[in-house]
Amino acid sequence: MDVRRRQPKPSRGGDSRCRHHDDRKSLRFAAPAVGHREPSSPKASDALPLPLYLTNAVFFTLFFSVAYYLLHRWRDKIRSSIPLHVVTLPEIAAIVSLIASFIYLLGFFGIGFVQSFISRASHDGWDILDDDVAGDDFLPEDNDPRCAAIACPPPKLAEPEPIDSTLSSVEDEEIVKSVTDGRIPSYSLESVLGDCKRAASIRREALQRTTGRSLKGLPLEGFDYNSILGQCCEMPVGYVQIPVGIAGPLLLDGLEYSVPMATTEGCLVASTNRGCKAIYASGGATSVLLRDGMTRAPVVRFGSAKRASELKFFLEDPVNFETLALVFNRSSRFARLQSIKCSIAGKNLYMRFTCSTGDAMGMNMVSKGVQNVLDFLQSDFPDMDVIGISGNFCSDKKPAAVNWIEGRGKSVVCEAIIREEVVKKVLKTSVHSLVELNMLKNLTGSAVAGSLGGFNAHASNIVSAIFIATGQDPAQNVESSHCITMMEAVNEGKDLHISVTMPSIEVGTVGGGTQLASQSACLNLLSVKGASTESPGANARCLATIVAGAVLAGELSLMSAISAGQLVKSHMKYNRSSRDITKVGS
Repeated sequence: MDVRRRQPKPSRGGDSRCRHHDDRKSLRFAAPAVGHREPSSPKASDALPLPLYLTNAVFFTLFFSVAYYLLHRWRDKIRSSIPLHVVTLPEIAAIVSLIASFIYLLGFFGIGFVQSFISRASHDGWDILDDDVAGDDFLPEDNDPRCAAIACPPPKLAEPEPIDSTLSSVEDEEIVKSVTDGRIPSYSLESVLGDCKRAASIRREALQRTTGRSLKGLPLEGFDYNSILGQCCEMPVGYVQIPVGIAGPLLLDGLEYSVPMATTEGCLVASTNRGCKAIYASGGATSVLLRDGMTRAPVVRFGSAKRASELKFFLEDPVNFETLALVFNRSSRFARLQSIKCSIAGKNLYMRFTCSTGDAMGMNMVSKGVQNVLDFLQSDFPDMDVIGISGNFCSDKKPAAVNWIEGRGKSVVCEAIIREEVVKKVLKTSVHSLVELNMLKNLTGSAVAGSLGGFNAHASNIVSAIFIATGQDPAQNVESSHCITMMEAVNEGKDLHISVTMPSIEVGTVGGGTQLASQSACLNLLSVKGASTESPGANARCLATIVAGAVLAGELSLMSAISAGQLVKSHMKYNRSSRDITKVGS
């Protein structure tokens, strides 16, 4: 039976409540207190007058005895042609005993099945306590189908924690009331008060009172709320703390980098650090930047497919590119149009613009340039209907073959040769095992799964951790984690050549979250903070190669752990805490 829990309805008088709960002072329901052992739930066998094993023996013996007796009597009747419906008093007693013992045995074997439901209901958090715990409003209505049960549990609601007020004045109290009453919109507090920190505090208090839920544990103090105004996050009520670990040094292109990784996953930093150690001991890794271009693809519609194709030919004609580039580049002193590729679907045209964006990730920059071109084209193609500035042919924050093939952002390949002795001593495995595992897992296994850009072990782990630490857009981890990991034995099969190819790493060192204090510090640690004054775009390109180098280290270490059978063991050792988390949280 599908039982759905409902929110408790307000009391409407005694007639609306379940008749099974007339004695309201004897039955009340509440969630069991945390940290207290629940009393053992009653069992069906507790009602038996004798121990269970004796009662079982009696009814088992009775069942088989009377069954044998009745079968023996019916056989004699058949042989002597006596009708079976003619029964004697002993036979009636035997039939009654057979039915009684059968009912008992049926109930006995059903006790475990029925008791499982009783135990499950008990562990769901409902217990019968005294009337000081819950009020009459928790009693179900008369027409509630659950009233058929003796105990009708109310909806399971977590006990709300006390609200921790952060207000400091009577004036703030009045503003909170105005927000909760709807007289002041929550989103306008910064502009109304002129103090971002105070606005966050008042919004937090209003949210707690509106929801009845405490935000205790979500930090409010110690953050510069002015730094995110109009840039990173709207309507803040606090900030989330994520630990930052350091992997390295990563020896990449002759330079050493200490790689910051913000993550809540155990073993991730340690594993990447081991990969960095193996790369360092083998002489370092080398990276190559293949492409650097952010994309945006608007979708426009015409009255006919022929008309849409005319615009396609116009945009892809090299003769027109210089004019379009001049129009596009007006959007920024760093934006430089590189190419335009079009795709038609009926009378709809998708135009994929690619441009360099300096040290910025560049989404806003390329969007402004595209808008300039669309406005310019409107004069020659007045029948062009712009449906959207983005038609998903870009493709942003979604797995797409166009990014895997054409690239988006920075396209990087990174490689290293790991010596045989390092594979054995540091990685605790062999070159042959790694090559075989990579072929069957990262290549064949991903192909069997129909993977798109996922021919790797866990590139997204490292990409996400570095993105969060350095203020990148975490959602762009989707395409930035596209990676194919290759391994092969070299130098007569003694050493391991490993490479990662990542066609769409989308990073920047200016704009967005990179300007926040914590993220800016992590970028400074990598020596890529801000815009490069000598060569625009150099810092962002360097950050992309560092991401690829860290992914190389992470791939090397995880694949070695799987090959050596260390994965589960290491996670059980380093990623499982035995501490009482409730005490730590309090």
